[in-house]
This record gives sequence, C-alpha cells and structure tokens, in this order.
Amino acid sequence: MKTLEDLFEHQLKDLYSAEKQLIKALPKMAEHATDAKLKKAFEGHLEETKKQKKRLEEVCDELGIDPEGETCKAMEGLIKEAEGFIKEKKGDDVTNAGLIAEAQRVEHYEISGYGTAIRYAKELGHKNIASKLKETLDEEYGADEKLNEMAEQRLNRKAID
Repeated sequence: MKTLEDLFEHQLKDLYSAEKQLIKALPKMAEHATDAKLKKAFEGHLEETKKQKKRLEEVCDELGIDPEGETCKAMEGLIKEAEGFIKEKKGDDVTNAGLIAEAQRVEHYEISGYGTAIRYAKELGHKNIASKLKETLDEEYGADEKLNEMAEQRLNRKAID
C-alpha cells in the first residue's frame, strides 16, 4: 500500500470480509439466545447485515474494486471468541447477557472500521460513497444502542442471581 486510496481499498475489503463472516455467525447467536427480544434483535441485524454487505458491493463496484480477497482477522477472532463463549456451560440468563457482550464487541469493531472508511472516503473526494458508508455506520450505532438497552433494562439484572 502506497497511497490513501490503496489503504481505503484495503479497508473496504476488510469490512466486506467482516460482514460476510457476520452473516454466518448471527444465526448461531440467535439460535443460542433464549430471550425472545434478543433472538429477534439478532435476526433483524442479520437482515440489516445482508443489506450492509450489498451496500459495500455497490461501493466497490462504483470504485472498480473487487471486494473479495481479504480476510478480516479481527472479525475472525471476535467470532471465534463468541463461539467459545457459546460452548461454555452456563444458565440462560448469563448466556443472554454474554451474547450481548460478544455482539457489542463486534458492533464496536464495525463502528471503528466504518468511521475510518468514511474519513478516507471524504479525504479522497468520494462524497457519495462516504454517505453510503455513513448509512451503515448509523445502523451499527443503532444495533449497539438496541443491545445496550436490552442489557441495561433487564437482561443483565436477570443474570445477577
């Protein structure tokens, strides 16, 4: 990588890989959630993630970039950690609280990645692309906030006992 444009392309490919991996992981998280609202939140975010992947494909197409070819090692690690958590023996309430924690780690990673990509897009004069990426960033913030509300309003308290 020699230019910001090269780095921007790398970031887009990394985000694309992250979204693809998350599409495979979210059904497992939904399957292990015992709280109906949490399960529904994971299922809803799966559909949103599919749209985000499609949006990245559109962005890459507009830039003449093949989004394939990178593996997001960070997302790979976050998913592996979540899978390890799922395998541990614990009660339903602790599982739900833990799934929220694992999902929020993923959301925070995505928020960071999309924030960086938006800055690069703006600096490179790709205003339309920055706007598309901002749409995804806003969705990631929304997913994180929804998880926060579920944790703070009831699921963490249920796991105390």
